[in-house]
Amino acid sequence: MTRSLALSIAALLAVLLLTPLIGSTHIDLVRAFTGQSPDYEILFYARFPRVLLASLAGAALAVTGVLFQCLLRDPLAEPYTLGVSSGASVGAVIAICLGFGSSSAASLAGAAAILLLVLGIAWEGRRLSSFTLLLAGVTMNSMCFAIILFLHNLASLSQSFAISRWLMGGIDAVDYATLGWLAAAVVPVCILVISRARHWNVMAIGEDWAASRGVPTNLYITLGYVAGAILTGLVTALTGPIGFVGLIVPHALRLRLGADHRVLLPCSCLLGAAFLALCDTLARTVLAPTEIPVGVITALCGGPFFIWLLRSKRRSLWL
Repeated sequence: MTRSLALSIAALLAVLLLTPLIGSTHIDLVRAFTGQSPDYEILFYARFPRVLLASLAGAALAVTGVLFQCLLRDPLAEPYTLGVSSGASVGAVIAICLGFGSSSAASLAGAAAILLLVLGIAWEGRRLSSFTLLLAGVTMNSMCFAIILFLHNLASLSQSFAISRWLMGGIDAVDYATLGWLAAAVVPVCILVISRARHWNVMAIGEDWAASRGVPTNLYITLGYVAGAILTGLVTALTGPIGFVGLIVPHALRLRLGADHRVLLPCSCLLGAAFLALCDTLARTVLAPTEIPVGVITALCGGPFFIWLLRSKRRSLWL
């Protein structure tokens, strides 16, 4: 456990230190750290905030993926299963169509509305039903997608381009104030989730088993879904929907480290951050000066790697 955490921390630190130095434009570190233009602006206002945003987003999505796979006991569950991301997307698309300057606030409002609606549907008496929650999330995903298609059809050419670009998911440089409030929300929620790792181990077996062991299942089901929805909604509001991070990172680590959430959750948080930061570095450099949406990179990198891991695991079981 200690070795896995140490390696994960080392990997994230290496990514945070090295990826801001990579880009289409060479920067002189001496000039950058002495405040000389343009090296200073490129490093501290273009690249470093972008790497930090990618790291926060990757950590949040990976932790949410672990949570939802645990609570739903579904290996294909991921951060967008409950429809929160779709609600955020609807909010952003409405903001674009109405000509708002920023879509982040509308995106957060859309995510919050869908979260409350899905939770309201899933409550059965005094109990939150995981099965109903999953069905409600899938239904809301479909409805939100239909609304997005309808609004996209009515949008002008420029609005249509903006909608398509946002729906691809992307990381852009943001100001440090935005990074500050995002970190202030994401980091405590991730710490709270990781600190309850022993309870998630019991919940992953089944709600009845957990209840027989004295775990307040209703409390932890609600905590898990609300925490995951908050993380997903906040990240999606700033980056758009970025797929595969919450699926590939937890599964890759589960195949290597096992299903103990005391190790799986913190390692997923750290390596999810590193994974998305690396993917975003590829997105902004591989075809520079043209940028590729990072959601495309996560799918292209994550898909083949995930298939390779599954085949490796299957061969190891045969042997």
